[in-house]
Amino acid sequence: MAKPWATFGIDLHLEPAGPGLRRGLTDALREAVRSGRLAPGTRLPSSRALAADLGIARNTVAEAYAELVAEGRLTARQGSGTRVADRAVPRPPARRPTPRRPSGRPRYDLTPGVPDLASFPRAEWLRASRRALAAAPHDALGYGDARGRPELRTALADRLARVRGVRADPGRIVICSGFAHGLHLLCDILRARGARTLAVESYGLAEHRDLIERTGLRTTPVPSDDADPGDAAAVLLNPAHQFPLGGVLRPERRAAVIDWARRTGGLILEDDYDSEFRYDRQPVGAIQDLDPDHVVHLGTVSKSLAPGLRLGWMVLPPSLLPEVVEHGAVRSVGVLEQLTFAEFLTSGAHDRHVRAARLRYRRRRDALVDVLAERALDVRVTGIAAGLHAVLRLPPGTEQSVVRAAAWQGLAVKGLAYFRHPAAEVAPLDALVVGYGTPPDHAWTATLDALCRALP
Repeated sequence: MAKPWATFGIDLHLEPAGPGLRRGLTDALREAVRSGRLAPGTRLPSSRALAADLGIARNTVAEAYAELVAEGRLTARQGSGTRVADRAVPRPPARRPTPRRPSGRPRYDLTPGVPDLASFPRAEWLRASRRALAAAPHDALGYGDARGRPELRTALADRLARVRGVRADPGRIVICSGFAHGLHLLCDILRARGARTLAVESYGLAEHRDLIERTGLRTTPVPSDDADPGDAAAVLLNPAHQFPLGGVLRPERRAAVIDWARRTGGLILEDDYDSEFRYDRQPVGAIQDLDPDHVVHLGTVSKSLAPGLRLGWMVLPPSLLPEVVEHGAVRSVGVLEQLTFAEFLTSGAHDRHVRAARLRYRRRRDALVDVLAERALDVRVTGIAAGLHAVLRLPPGTEQSVVRAAAWQGLAVKGLAYFRHPAAEVAPLDALVVGYGTPPDHAWTATLDALCRALP
């Protein structure tokens, strides 16, 4: 049985205007062809289909087509329908070319906090996406659970318990579109509860401090090796691998901050941003395991896979879950991305990728340490037990001159002062924060050479 005629042809936007319907339609078609909106070779809808779309008689469309065929603007052949004729389409007058400005993009990139995007496992991700989509129930494409797909929350609960020691019931996991999204939701809730201050480490990302303060909270700095939040309502910590200093929160300080949370009812926000990459000893467990009722454990795929995936999660205390869902953690990540990542986790592809990436990053770190030991004797490398960055301690008073020298070498790198809280009462340190995840493998040697040329 032949398909209904309405299933053939293309959608075509036309607004006939003028003294007569046929004339208006002809003029509208002529202008669409003349202006290039209908490109040469474009097949037009049949006269029957266009007449039905416009609510006019078929003969009116046929007459308009015939007039434009006679003008040479359209062609009509048996079996191939009516098409826009091949003819030159006038282009707008050429503008005088303007000189290109330098893009400002550095030749070498040691910006911390970014993985090697060239190593993203495209083939494995594509296979996981196909399997996930094929197995997904129809209702998965609906609005669904505000916390996120149960497949992903279950897979994450298993991985977080196995790899990080997190006590993560799938029902208390909420999927979000990255760390910043989760932090923003938590700050909104704290503000709604009447909180005024959130403690942050003396050295950290200015972007996080700005986000917190845009929600109406004030940030107060605490030393990274102390983490006593005082009278703050909550504290944001990197206990497993502090960014940017690279240290680990000592057991006695972990116990002290947990005691603070229990005593004051405060909240600990645990940013577990690059815990997958530990090289010199067993991974440090999550602080959430010490008190799941007072710790929010936040993680993402930004370092293990790619920040552009916009995939993150929060493991929440039971008392906080209803407020997070109510405040908008609903459906912030596409269903297909969630299902794909769940399949990527359960198939073992994520573990395989992380193991391979860990080996590659460790080799880069070792090459960095070896080159600096040979060519930069006044530089001490710290914070290298884990993560994707190292801290290069410089002679006192040299940080700014080294950053300028790096810029002259076309090298993107951050000085430690960039990460210091403006109100921090700690002695300034002269150092560079060097990310060794960003450069592709083929550029690593040249990048190290540029770094050494910039160092004292």
